[in-house]
Amino acid sequence: MARHRTYSIEFERYVALEFLGGEALLRLSKRHDISRNLIRLWVAKYEADEFDEQIEAADLLREYQVKIVALKRLVGGQALEIEFLKGAKKNEARRRSAPTFAVADPVACPSPEDVT
Repeated sequence: MARHRTYSIEFERYVALEFLGGEALLRLSKRHDISRNLIRLWVAKYEADEFDEQIEAADLLREYQVKIVALKRLVGGQALEIEFLKGAKKNEARRRSAPTFAVADPVACPSPEDVT
């Protein structure tokens, strides 16, 4: 079964630039352990300026991922706050419905020695 590997846009672009800079296709293929046809595809993408579009899309994706993480933190904090307030509300309702007792100071009771 053939291996399926993925490469970063930067690496693909680097290999394409190496080839366009005069590096032999076979040498690049052996050095990076990738097929010559794949290098040809990357060179075609580079010449068609497709890497620039992919880099912009990757940057946009990273930006969105950072925003998503920030929003998840915010939502998590708000969820904790809501749970805390729900618990406080339940405790408050329980305190109001509980019977209350008035405690007064004890009446002074004479000691047995004082009685006689």
